[in-house]
Amino acid sequence: MFIITKTCRKNNERNEDQLRAKGYDKTPDFILQVPVAVEGHIIHWIESKASFGDECSHHAYLHDQFWSYWNRFGPGLVIYWYGFIQELDCNRERGILLKACFPTNIVTLCHSIA
Repeated sequence: MFIITKTCRKNNERNEDQLRAKGYDKTPDFILQVPVAVEGHIIHWIESKASFGDECSHHAYLHDQFWSYWNRFGPGLVIYWYGFIQELDCNRERGILLKACFPTNIVTLCHSIA
């Protein structure tokens, strides 16, 4: 699990332990209660992988984890700590973004109570 930077408010994320306590079996590292935008894409969850995203492992993760997260929580972001094969970042329009580090260009989405 990794730490959300100060660009995301402290109360915005729920971690794996909190989600499992609520009955979720497979969960991303973080689910954002208020989505953020990364490179023009809305993000509801973040998964961090301390590995290189090669074709074999990425397709296994897509099948076993990422599409399940997408189904339950909407679009998300996967961070491969050691990079990934660029051609694997082909599901952005469908809602799964790949990055090699935590993005610096996060746009927070604020909601107000009327």
